[in-house]
Amino acid sequence: MSRPFETEVRQDFERARQKAVLHDLLAVFQRRPNDLVPYHEVRQRVAPESESYRGLQTVRIDQIVGSMDRFDDFDRAFLPRKRFTAGRWQNVDRAYYQDVRLPPIQLYKVGDVYFVKDGNHRVSVARGRGQEFIDAEVIEGHIRAPLRPEMRPDELLLQAEYAEFLRRTNLDRILPDHDIRPTALGRYDEIWEHIEGHRGWLEAIRHHPVDVEDAVEDWYTYIYEPIVKTARERGLTERFPNHTEADIYLWVIRHRWELEKQLGHDVGPAGSAEDFALHGGGPSSLRDRLARMLPGRRR
Repeated sequence: MSRPFETEVRQDFERARQKAVLHDLLAVFQRRPNDLVPYHEVRQRVAPESESYRGLQTVRIDQIVGSMDRFDDFDRAFLPRKRFTAGRWQNVDRAYYQDVRLPPIQLYKVGDVYFVKDGNHRVSVARGRGQEFIDAEVIEGHIRAPLRPEMRPDELLLQAEYAEFLRRTNLDRILPDHDIRPTALGRYDEIWEHIEGHRGWLEAIRHHPVDVEDAVEDWYTYIYEPIVKTARERGLTERFPNHTEADIYLWVIRHRWELEKQLGHDVGPAGSAEDFALHGGGPSSLRDRLARMLPGRRR
């Protein structure tokens, strides 16, 4: 005995699959991502400072940007990518035709975005049917930087790294007007290593333990700010318009290590930025510049 609405259910799934294929092709041509954000990618970058059970809520479907375990099975719009999802997808779709009330999905909220813990197929069918809202049981993880649904996956992950950086440093509370925004993933970890190194240096010269907040404020005042100030004065921010002051800071720090290794003495933050501004983008190699700088040396 055939089940009712079987033709409609099969056609709905095929249309959704065709749309998914089309969206993937368009994404390739337009060079933009079309993937759901894996929750584990976010969790690897930020540890929520606390969690709250929010209970049953009505959630905007366009704020659901990722999944905890089915992120490969659906595209960014929760269209089904894989043929094997047909069974469960069609069961959910059939329930709509039969006017069967489905249980709420389960979501994990971080910032202003949601990740599906249970109910990926229900989200997919609901979105395919043009629903704007869905009932969900929500747990929220609290972080310090907003995650927004309009962000690209790489922007969202970078913002997660920023939130973890704030949790580690308390920089948003120590210096609310700071603007440390590198453009590549992994750079906040690099800056954190600089702060930890600076903290160790402070403890060595002060001969007593230094807390994180003290080290962060000292690093920002005597390392980061002098580099950024020199970068502005020397026009580095205009020379590299697609990069931020934090990017330039990182380049200057690497440049400083090279200089000090070759020269054998401390160059200092501002001096490193000056040398980078003069030669960092020019044709001269570091070896040529050092030959000119060292006394008694010829090129």
